[in-house]
Amino acid sequence: MDSSLASAASTRFLDVGGTRFAYRRFGTPTGIPLVFTQHFMGNLDNFDPAISDGLATGREIVLFDNTGVGSSTGTAPDSIVAMAADASRFIDGLGLSTIDLLGHSMGGEIAQMLTLNRPDLVRRLVLVGTGPKGGDGMARQDPKVAPLFSKWEELGEDMWLPIMFSPSNESQDAGRAFIDRITARTEDRDIPVSTETIAAYLAAVHDWGAPAQGSFDYLGGISQPTLVVNGNNDIIIPTVNSYHLFQHLPNAELWLLPDANHGSHFQYVDRFVRRVIDFLDVQPHDLGS
Repeated sequence: MDSSLASAASTRFLDVGGTRFAYRRFGTPTGIPLVFTQHFMGNLDNFDPAISDGLATGREIVLFDNTGVGSSTGTAPDSIVAMAADASRFIDGLGLSTIDLLGHSMGGEIAQMLTLNRPDLVRRLVLVGTGPKGGDGMARQDPKVAPLFSKWEELGEDMWLPIMFSPSNESQDAGRAFIDRITARTEDRDIPVSTETIAAYLAAVHDWGAPAQGSFDYLGGISQPTLVVNGNNDIIIPTVNSYHLFQHLPNAELWLLPDANHGSHFQYVDRFVRRVIDFLDVQPHDLGS
């Protein structure tokens, strides 16, 4: 087994309201824990151990499968709002009263709703490769992009290479290193996401992305400091949506990375970890007035 903290962490289970949530918890059990919310078709093993290990040196990390995902029981809901409510139930079940939250892709949509509905719970927010409700090009993916998600049986984890990384040699090399990291764990691996959950999540993503008048208005209710991160050419959730988040969130900063796609943080792990640590650990007096 790989010696990283994430890869060595055992899978635990928590029963909350009829759902048995699978999760892994590790790191330094002081300060405010950092909870990760996962992308479409991802399970516990798709969280990058290099990122969670790097962030675990100064805080506790919580990774989990939401309802109906991987080893968690129950039926996955078909709305982002319901997924956020399930995530909230899990976090409350752990007895956590204050958290920081890092959401990628669909996990970033869940993180937005969780933060909006539980402002008492979330202190700081990191949104990666995601977008607002009704964002540009989010209701239906490009016809050239959607089939990439159907390659699991053919390619396994290599399916993520064109989804998360740009076509350049440098980015694809970073992608292969990422695949090596998420497959390094050989024991206690998670269960692949079911076809039923994928169908429910597709419905949720389409509903979230449907354009509507005033669909960005809810962002004004998320006052927590927020770091918005993306690649310069995200083909899954177009990069312009990160700018929309930056424009409409009251307290956001935007960081775009070059030659990068939907998984920019997987490509620039060291830079991402340093930036997130700086963002999470900033003290009030560092912010000026």
